[in-house]
Amino acid sequence: MSLQIEKLEHNMAKLTIEASAEEFENAMQRAFLKNRNKISIQGFRKGKAPRAMIERIYGPGIFYEDAANELIPDAYEKAAGESGLEIVSRPEIDVVQVEKGKPFIFTAEVAVKPEVKLGQYKGIKVQKRDAEVTEDEVNAKIDREREQNARIITVDDRPLQMGDIAVIDFEGFVDGEAFEGGKSEGYSLTLGSHSFIDTFEEQLVGMSKGDEAEINVTFPEDYHASDLAGKPAMFKVKINEIKVKELPEPDDDFAQDVSEFDTLEEYKESIRASIREDKEKDIKTAKENEVIEKIIEDSEMDIPEPMVNDQVRMMAEDFAQRIQYQGLTMEQYFQFTGTDARKFLESLKPQALKRIQSRLVLEAIVKAENISVTDEELEKELTDMAGKYNMELDKLKEMIGDHEKEHIMEDIAIEKAVDLVVSEAKESKK
Repeated sequence: MSLQIEKLEHNMAKLTIEASAEEFENAMQRAFLKNRNKISIQGFRKGKAPRAMIERIYGPGIFYEDAANELIPDAYEKAAGESGLEIVSRPEIDVVQVEKGKPFIFTAEVAVKPEVKLGQYKGIKVQKRDAEVTEDEVNAKIDREREQNARIITVDDRPLQMGDIAVIDFEGFVDGEAFEGGKSEGYSLTLGSHSFIDTFEEQLVGMSKGDEAEINVTFPEDYHASDLAGKPAMFKVKINEIKVKELPEPDDDFAQDVSEFDTLEEYKESIRASIREDKEKDIKTAKENEVIEKIIEDSEMDIPEPMVNDQVRMMAEDFAQRIQYQGLTMEQYFQFTGTDARKFLESLKPQALKRIQSRLVLEAIVKAENISVTDEELEKELTDMAGKYNMELDKLKEMIGDHEKEHIMEDIAIEKAVDLVVSEAKESKK
């Protein structure tokens, strides 16, 4: 095998890889052995026709594709290793020469890891953020807890109001015809929740138990069912029951019911501490993001598009796996959100680019600051991982090879770089 390397613009490179005629002939023979049982030649039992006869009838090109598929993966992997390039994308393969008795030649266009010209990364000015907790935030948390512990009671002595739960039967009609999915019985609808289209909920206000009415609404132009979008509709509605939420009083008894505290004031203090902790975490993350964002803005790097596309693919695969755990397929997700695969992948590009830029500048800082990782730091990280996965440390170490350890150490070094630039940042109220 021989290799030629051509540097292209925007951190791209083209590898021209040549396998000898002998290597190609061996691949052709393997392709023949793989496919001979699928080929019928008159006068020969299936799978028994000699290769020369098959090539005479169908042409030698019958095995070219399989032979190429045999050769390319190993040849590319070997060439990529010999190239000395830090390749950061999948190869774009193009066959240049494929002919029996001649060398097999193909090219692989790849993205190469960009060089980063760091700007300022110490003393970055960032906004000072406050973790102060207001009484309104504490009360809002208590109100949410009261909502979750509310009793639902039935009322018969007054008409519907906003905030009530109406238990209704309804059937919808468009142009005088009932439409699919427009009918239900005993449906619980909270007025003001905006669960139903247009002014449906508002028109129920003032109705009493047993009342029947015709509710006129218009489907929105962007309604998910295209046959209903933008059309006026009439719903026949009957009020079966009126229910209200009865919230518990925010007192000591309530605190004892929902927490381990004896008094409301103690419960409030625990909520205040929890909110403050969450805010401090958010502030830490926001500060890190702002520092790294400003470092990126002050640095120079030319990110090749295939590198971004590969990051997009990884993010899309990760997203698909996460929603699969929730019982959804990507096709269902596209249907529910009104998007498609192309738009979804396009929407991931800005985030993918930001991830790449962040990683590159932090790797450059690791190099500039000679940041290293000690054996003790690696051991601590592995211990934490073992605890996270509920494994014995020795078992985890047996599963992790040297390559994986290198990645773990790189990630630790990146975290140390983040700690460095954040600790050196200067906070300001402006």
